[in-house]
Amino acid sequence: MKTEHTTQGTNGRMQNAECRMQNSASALQHPASGVTFHASRITHHAPRSTLHASRSTLRAFTLIELLIVVSVIALLAAMTFPAVRAAKLSVMRARARSEMTQIETAIERYKDKLGYYPPDNPGSWAMNQLYYELLGTTNIGTAYTTLDGSAQVKTNDFGTAFGPNVTGFMNCARPGRGDDAPSAMSFLSGLKAGQMMVLTNLAGPLCTILVCALDGPPALASAGASKINPWRYNSSSPRYNTKSFDLWIDVTAGNKTNRISNWSEKPLDGSMLY
Repeated sequence: MKTEHTTQGTNGRMQNAECRMQNSASALQHPASGVTFHASRITHHAPRSTLHASRSTLRAFTLIELLIVVSVIALLAAMTFPAVRAAKLSVMRARARSEMTQIETAIERYKDKLGYYPPDNPGSWAMNQLYYELLGTTNIGTAYTTLDGSAQVKTNDFGTAFGPNVTGFMNCARPGRGDDAPSAMSFLSGLKAGQMMVLTNLAGPLCTILVCALDGPPALASAGASKINPWRYNSSSPRYNTKSFDLWIDVTAGNKTNRISNWSEKPLDGSMLY
């Protein structure tokens, strides 16, 4: 009996040892389960690090960064403003030259029909009678009226309007003078409101002159004429186009005056005396 008891105890210890060995073998056969467990724990912490990184990107701009942005904006503005001024000046020049071409064409038509250029006002190139000569007038005795009825100048106002050198108009019809009396013709049409100016005195309208709507330096000595920019015209003693006429306008842009003329394709310095 003692021998059997001893044998059974020995067998039990051997069975326990075998169970422990089987458990160890089972653990060795499934090592991935432990690794997977730890990996799941590492993966669980990943969103926390991502959240921390996203929060760090929401920081405010530093003073240096703001100064850099302001400097870039100032640099872009400094580059843009001159370009805008240049574009504006180019538009002004193109407009003045377009109006000049319109008047030039009318003057040449006048010359082709009548055989001479419209007379000017010697010594007063700005205060000329070009408007009346190109539109044609009718002399009714006490006043000259344009053929389209847009303007009138009284005979007694000639000296006040144009000075002593202008006493009448060449392109003029005189009713009641017979069939042999010369007739007047209109050579200029399509004028806009800003291309003519009615000058007045205390008694009312005085005369009408051709002007440019663009600003220019003062050209007339009369009071209140600082904003009037008339076309200058010289056909009696032209300095540049000696066989025809000189026609020009001075246009102010900023602190610079540009002279648009029929003797130069490029703008000239308007501060120079004619």
